[in-house]
Amino acid sequence: MLIKSIFTNSSGILFSRILGFIRDLLTASILGANIYSDIFFVAFKVPNLFRRIFAEGAFTQAFIPAYAKSKHKIQFSSSIFLSFFAFIMLLSLFVTLFSKFVTNFIAIGFDDKTVELTAPLLAINFYYLPMIFVVTFMAALLQYKNHFSTSAFSTALLNLSLIAALLISKDMDKYDITFYLSYGVLVGGALQILVHILALKNKNLLKVLSFNKIKFAQKKFYNSFAAATLGSSTAHLSAFLDTWLASFLVSGSISYLYYANRIFQLPLALFAIATTVALFPMIAKAIKNQNEHKALALMKKASVILSFLLLISTLIGILFNELIVELLFQRGEFTHEDSLNTAIILLMYLLGLLPYGISKIFSLWLYAKEKQFIAAKISMKALTFNIVFSLILFKPYGAAGLAFASTIAGFVLFYFTIKEFGFMKFYNLFKKQ
Repeated sequence: MLIKSIFTNSSGILFSRILGFIRDLLTASILGANIYSDIFFVAFKVPNLFRRIFAEGAFTQAFIPAYAKSKHKIQFSSSIFLSFFAFIMLLSLFVTLFSKFVTNFIAIGFDDKTVELTAPLLAINFYYLPMIFVVTFMAALLQYKNHFSTSAFSTALLNLSLIAALLISKDMDKYDITFYLSYGVLVGGALQILVHILALKNKNLLKVLSFNKIKFAQKKFYNSFAAATLGSSTAHLSAFLDTWLASFLVSGSISYLYYANRIFQLPLALFAIATTVALFPMIAKAIKNQNEHKALALMKKASVILSFLLLISTLIGILFNELIVELLFQRGEFTHEDSLNTAIILLMYLLGLLPYGISKIFSLWLYAKEKQFIAAKISMKALTFNIVFSLILFKPYGAAGLAFASTIAGFVLFYFTIKEFGFMKFYNLFKKQ
């Protein structure tokens, strides 16, 4: 079951990431690495940040254990959905009304003219956030029933929408292209919602959403979710911090970071995230049934497989970083110099691939035990190291320094996660036959 689920997730993620790289290839060729690509990436950064935090664990890590224990599942799930969706819609309206203020906060190094260009794009892109919450909520219900394929493959719809937007607008003014991309994000979100509704209907799970049976959810869940959000967000907050600081650097730095991080995220998503998404419901159910031996056996099996895959990915990436960037992006407006700058940043990111990936596996133990606050504290420690080293390194080493600070944070995250799991338990887990 575990291997099958991992393979399903990996296949879906691989398909989506291939389309994602085609999207990035077109973006690099049509927009290049300049102010226009920078402003779109900034506008998409915030909703995409929340998408990654939501979709890659935070909501699921809080929801599935609570849902499993709930005696009134329909009331519980309906109240969670309604309260979250209402809050996110209000937040989206706030961003629409104060888009310039939010843009200034995200990219404080932008001048007034660049903020003027970015603000309307941010307002459009932010409505992807309520859409992706709906998708994530439905995906969590499907994962509880061990159905992973719909969520794994649905992200491809976002990439297909953006590819279509680029092809339609490729001969237009570059600023107009950024608007087509922004509306393409919303089309992709709507398509993702549609396929999840169809999957829920097929699994007879639509009844789980019944607004006639609303019951106030326990405060404990919201506390767990807040902690899980912090605990799952280290890598993504690091990327957000990179964008914020890179806005002070030369034009194109934000784009270099984006393209390098996209390559880094491929093995992380393809192997680490695919594994944790499949593994977590199994571990949560084993812990609920007081079967820790089964949970540990699953973690050991997943860790061995994941370590091998991430180590191979790291070595390939380090040896062929320039070639990978050139093959993917060097064409059209994306020059050889852009490739060299992106390749250096990719190298810095890849050094942290293994610790980030293995940390995800062992943090599941904390989430299944409903120790989200401990996971959050660990995440904040790693983020603190990231902030400190980013501030130290970004001036002398530019965007590459920001990427290396993120790698340092990955090692810190790994150390404290294993410490909380137990160094001796970690050692004995792999010592046993």
